[in-house]
Amino acid sequence: MFSSRARAHVAIFFSLFLAILNLTAAVKHENFKTCDQSGFCKRNRGYADKATASGSSWTSPYQLDSKSVTVKNGQLTGMIIKTIDNESGTVRLPLVISFLDSGVARVTVDEEKRQKGEIELRHGSPARKERYNGVQDWVIVGGLTLDKDGVKHATDQHETIVSYGPKKNFQAIIKHAPFSIDFRRDDETQIMFNSKGWLSMEHWRPKVDKEQKEGEPQGEESASPESTEDESTWWEESFGGNTDSKPKGPESVGLDITFPGYEYVYGIPEHAGPLSLKQTRGASGQYNQPYRLYNSDVFEYEMDTPMTLYGAIPLMQAHRKDSTVGVFWLNAAETWIDIIKTKTSGNPLSLGIGGTTDTQTHWFSESGLLDVFVFLGPTPKDIIQGYSELTGYSQLPQHFALGYHQCRWNYVTDEDVKDVDRKFDKNKVPYDVIWLDIEYTEGKKYFTWDKDNFPDPLGMQKQLDSHGRKLVIIVDPHIKNEGNYPVVDALKSQNLGIKNKENTIFEGWCWPGSSYWIDAFNPAGLAWWKSLFAYSNFPGTTSNTFLWNDMNEPSVFNGPETTMPKDNLHFDNWEHRDVHNVNGLTFVNATYEALLAREDPKHARRPFVLTRSFYAGSQRQGAMWTGDNLASWDHLEASIPMLLNQNIAGFSFSGADVGGFFGNPSKELQTRWYQAGAFYPFFRAHAHIDSRRREPYLEASGYVEPITQALRLRYSLLPAWYTSFYTAHTTGEPVMRPMWYVHPSDEAGFAIDDQFYVGDTGLLVKPVLKEGITSVDIYLPPITTAPYYDYFTFETYTGSGKTVKLDAPLEGHTPVLMQGGHILCRKDRPRKSSALMKFDPYTLIVALDNEGRAEGELYIDDGESFEYQKGAFIHRRLRFLSSPSSTSTASADRENNLSLVSDDLNTAPTKQTTAFAKTIKDVKVEKIVIIGVPKEWEGIKEVKVIEEGEKERRAGFMWKGAERGRAASAVVRDPGVRVGRGWRIEF
Repeated sequence: MFSSRARAHVAIFFSLFLAILNLTAAVKHENFKTCDQSGFCKRNRGYADKATASGSSWTSPYQLDSKSVTVKNGQLTGMIIKTIDNESGTVRLPLVISFLDSGVARVTVDEEKRQKGEIELRHGSPARKERYNGVQDWVIVGGLTLDKDGVKHATDQHETIVSYGPKKNFQAIIKHAPFSIDFRRDDETQIMFNSKGWLSMEHWRPKVDKEQKEGEPQGEESASPESTEDESTWWEESFGGNTDSKPKGPESVGLDITFPGYEYVYGIPEHAGPLSLKQTRGASGQYNQPYRLYNSDVFEYEMDTPMTLYGAIPLMQAHRKDSTVGVFWLNAAETWIDIIKTKTSGNPLSLGIGGTTDTQTHWFSESGLLDVFVFLGPTPKDIIQGYSELTGYSQLPQHFALGYHQCRWNYVTDEDVKDVDRKFDKNKVPYDVIWLDIEYTEGKKYFTWDKDNFPDPLGMQKQLDSHGRKLVIIVDPHIKNEGNYPVVDALKSQNLGIKNKENTIFEGWCWPGSSYWIDAFNPAGLAWWKSLFAYSNFPGTTSNTFLWNDMNEPSVFNGPETTMPKDNLHFDNWEHRDVHNVNGLTFVNATYEALLAREDPKHARRPFVLTRSFYAGSQRQGAMWTGDNLASWDHLEASIPMLLNQNIAGFSFSGADVGGFFGNPSKELQTRWYQAGAFYPFFRAHAHIDSRRREPYLEASGYVEPITQALRLRYSLLPAWYTSFYTAHTTGEPVMRPMWYVHPSDEAGFAIDDQFYVGDTGLLVKPVLKEGITSVDIYLPPITTAPYYDYFTFETYTGSGKTVKLDAPLEGHTPVLMQGGHILCRKDRPRKSSALMKFDPYTLIVALDNEGRAEGELYIDDGESFEYQKGAFIHRRLRFLSSPSSTSTASADRENNLSLVSDDLNTAPTKQTTAFAKTIKDVKVEKIVIIGVPKEWEGIKEVKVIEEGEKERRAGFMWKGAERGRAASAVVRDPGVRVGRGWRIEF
């Protein structure tokens, strides 16, 4: 063994070597598997090819025993029988189909022999014998209530038909032989399981020695002397210098899922490709590899590829005009998804009606259960709400977290941090959070501070606190293996680390050099991790110190595919292969719980944790970012579809490193990235240790101004962002919304992924994503009920199903339109941070539709605690009416038929509601801007203001006529209405 000193020197050298390597090499494809190099992927693809080549003669070897089928209390149970080729005998696969109150159906298939532990493991492995069934415990938090009374069924020896759903218009048609399921809505098939016959569950079989023949190499073994299957990767598999011992043998699960009549599919992040998922087999200009979900540390990742990245959400949505459906594949093992689209020609006698496109998908995971949730829509909102009910809603972040975050690897001293903080103020550039990467620690040992460079972390944070700013520090799951380090001593002595296949603590290499990894699946490990963040155990941290969890795929520099061996062991002896994709979630969960535990429960604040690795359910715990991107135009361009896919997969709090992590952006690229990043839900700039300093105020004249302008635009819109996040937190609806989500009837918008809406605000954003561009073509759907207004100039555009050109000079704003019919709230007074805006007055922007109507919402709470869960919030509905409000209690006067009304959406106020309202009783609306007003308003000089608890009064009114394509507008000056009260302004 090395001495501590020698080990430290090796670690430093190793870290420097990797840092240099990162700057000189793009992604190393040889470090990551292709499908042909992944045994189970190759086998499942081969199985599909065999079935396809056999044509009509192919029969799936799986059938449901008709006599075993029972339907009771909203659940169907039965036994699928798998017939084994060239072997006498069958395999029993228990089937459970659950029909949930929400209308979601769940299909689960297990393997009886493994389930009962009636198998033998090789190499004396202590691993669990069952297929992993614990992912639900980490991912599913609700929505599993069975529809015990509403499910109707009929069954015979050939099929079972189950009717279900809130309106009883859903059906599951379960064919017995061969086994398949058609899911129907309103008597039309929407989703098909095993219609191609590609269902595959690799059953357990003993490894049998082959009969040795003369001239044959020694030691070859097989599952059966008669087997004709490719067994080369059944029993062990080598890649990158590591051999996977596979103690349970082959155990993959696979299923074909077809969406008949659906051409577009979305989701399954994280990949650096377009929003509309491409085909992966046999199509020109498409991919030749399946989409892979295997959380991995891929630096300098490439564009337009199905290659795996840092996170995995196995939710896919299929969309066609006015119909959306989806599936959620609940499996945490390595997973691949093939996508094939087949077109059917229209009948020449069908009076011009064209053909349709079916999307066939093929899912396969290395281990675990076959466990799939089915969503039949019919709207995009139905899918995301059903999914969110199961996996949880996006966290409602603290208000500061929606501001701007300044990060680099690394700010080198506490004086450096204070100097940057002062220069932001000096240059009048707003920001909320400054970040510290790993160099703040003593020798890359977490829960320590470098005493030479950060001698006074509390003094540093005191300066940040003076302007309401926060600090985020990095803590990763690898713990440095070094003597006299209490954290690693406790990890080892309490047996809290992940184990290797020999069931001893696993040692690998990461930034500190030799390291161990906390097993966050272990309840004792969780309790220990929580204790480390106590202020007494982590001196130098405060209530305004928050966390960044990186490298939690986990990244292991000397491991296969830069991660952990699959035959490593976690708590309860589950193999790492079973839990890999959920590993990052468990670590973030531990950190989230730790931030809660360090506070007095009476004054608990919402944790802020950023994660690189994620899985379904991670949205409950914080934010994610798209990892180690490059300072290049293609990475800026790719950030939009990547974040849109995150949002429609339920993870709204997402962003990409502004400016690009690796390399040095040009001044133009840096500026354009800030203009785009101001509309990321999570807005952070980050840079590599060897890149130039990029703080916004360092940019040259002509660039610093538009960057500052973009930042101030973000801050002015924080009320709209916070309200949008509340919507995501309560309904699951995305904060960034693609065109197809908002306009599900408009087929021309289904593939558009370079423009998006912000929540329900009506803001349509089209960032500049290419070099040298000074205008953009923005697509407007064919909407006849409302125009679009330029957010800055009020120039008017009509939605016609075509693009319109918007000027976008570098020194200007991001092109933004606001759709008529919406009201948004903003704050116009520039401040140094969001905390200093808390009691600032509001401005309302009212964009009228063609009927003179508009609607919006405003949500306000204390921005940091959980008291909103007890009713401590203000939630108002704002409506511009062309007829009197029958619900407003502001006044009994209903004579005027044009009014702007604020109604209360808090239907169950509590004493906490009243208490919170008192804290913002003096927060008012200082201005109302109305766009698209009629010429008849020209003579109005004042408006009537009616507010609960106040005398009727008048407010000034100024009208501005339409000119040069710009809509007529009006301003109500200082109406003085309180945001927490009901009121009406009559025109």
